[in-house]
Amino acid sequence: MASGGPSMPGATHLASKVELTISCENLMDMDVFSKSDPLCALYINTTGSSWYEFGRTEMILNCLNPKFAKKFVLDYFFEMVQKLKFSVYDIDNNTYDLGDDDFLGEIECTLGQIVSSKQITRPLLLQNGRPAGHGTITICAEEITDTRIANFEVSARSLDKKYLWWSDPFLEFYKQTGTRWQLAHRTEVVKNNLNPTWRPFRISLRALCGGDPENTIKVDCYDHHVSGSHSLIGSFKTTLAELQEATHNSPVEFKCINPKKQKKKDYKNSGIIFVKRCQVEKEFTFLDFVMGGCQLNFTIAIDFTGSNGDPRTPQSLHYINPEGYNEYLAAIWSVGTVIQDYDSTKMFPVFGFGAQVPPMWQVSHEFPINFDNTNPFCAGIEGVVAAYQQCLPQVKLWGPTNFSPVINHVACFARQALQQNMASQYFVLLIITDGVITDMDQTRTAIVNASRLPMSIIIVGVGGADFDAMEFLDSDDSLLRAPNYEVAARDIVQFVPFRQFRGNTVALAQSVLAELPDQVTSFFNSYKLKPPKMFNQPESL
Repeated sequence: MASGGPSMPGATHLASKVELTISCENLMDMDVFSKSDPLCALYINTTGSSWYEFGRTEMILNCLNPKFAKKFVLDYFFEMVQKLKFSVYDIDNNTYDLGDDDFLGEIECTLGQIVSSKQITRPLLLQNGRPAGHGTITICAEEITDTRIANFEVSARSLDKKYLWWSDPFLEFYKQTGTRWQLAHRTEVVKNNLNPTWRPFRISLRALCGGDPENTIKVDCYDHHVSGSHSLIGSFKTTLAELQEATHNSPVEFKCINPKKQKKKDYKNSGIIFVKRCQVEKEFTFLDFVMGGCQLNFTIAIDFTGSNGDPRTPQSLHYINPEGYNEYLAAIWSVGTVIQDYDSTKMFPVFGFGAQVPPMWQVSHEFPINFDNTNPFCAGIEGVVAAYQQCLPQVKLWGPTNFSPVINHVACFARQALQQNMASQYFVLLIITDGVITDMDQTRTAIVNASRLPMSIIIVGVGGADFDAMEFLDSDDSLLRAPNYEVAARDIVQFVPFRQFRGNTVALAQSVLAELPDQVTSFFNSYKLKPPKMFNQPESL
């Protein structure tokens, strides 16, 4: 999810947080036997000459009129021209590079234009400036001033069959905005079930009802079709005030009504929706946690496998040219200089993996690059760079490329921090790598386990290798599954290919860290953990 992005460089005043909701209509149909599978990517221009990708919505199968559930949250500065580009693609494969997919059109505008109008609708344009068929994009902006959220537990009973014996139901929640209904949340699909129980979910009160408990909310229940032509099972309307009456012992019941069936004399309903829980809570912001004493602990893991090439040759990704630069160093500098401000000690543990290490020359996937097992810390980003430069000549680049040991290493410390029962520490693991993961199954398991801990993983891909496996781990469209089918609690991986930024280290840092504030807040809020300085303070709504 793209949200909680970093501040724009050069800003002089405190920013307002703005949430953008995206929908499209009449997109071009690029598929022969089905419809386009659209996704919208947001790009930001901070330098005047280059764009960097801020984030992507989910991909929606077989749909020419998509309403994207994922939102973009940006810092809005009145005094700055913040250039945005919204590009829509038909996703045809599983690669990270959108250049491999069909282009459906884009628009360029400023955040100020969206904010001043609250909603804009523009025709999508091709890269030559001509119309992209009849396609349009609508962008709605809302300032984030209300940080309350509603926690839901919802199930259903006796839903209509849309196939011979079953349906594949999912729910959509809508907020009424004037004469329009704006999508607030879409649940997952429960396969082959007329009595589904959906996973617990959270919706901000701002998105659900504009913060007013008496505003009308519409809930649609659909039977999912792979073709994109989902069948309406039924709908109902309610308010937050009514939903809040729900308890596990006494859930609130709603009849799912299909308007097309109401004409039948014996029609009663198309099923019953049970809201078992709708609990409103104040949600702490990223600044609440940081200013309340939460420390971000930054660990770096560097790929020393042989595929990087001999560090003594200019062709190697580890080659340090006379100007003291390579892609590994650039990634360390750009990300580390931002995140070090949130760590009061500025002491960073740094590990290498995939190299033969002296004196035994055995391959290690978790060795401190300063070769001090009792104290793997480097002082500041300058210390990290110095240790990296001193380490290179002392190891033999080897293989394979195993991520799981270092992920599990950091997860041990995150697990200990969680036992303190407060939001005192959050762990960020930066992995810089050049290629394909060898221990993919073990890595998937490690990430799924870490998703239940105060921990995030940032992967920066250097060089020009195939990074499809990294994009698979960055589960923006669906939560990652371990080989045993256990599902991650949340998305904790952010992958970015270094060369996409063409040396723009400011843009690289912003893109890499874009999801981190939301990952921090979503974890601590879901566990109801308060910042240390607020731990003994009563919570008020």
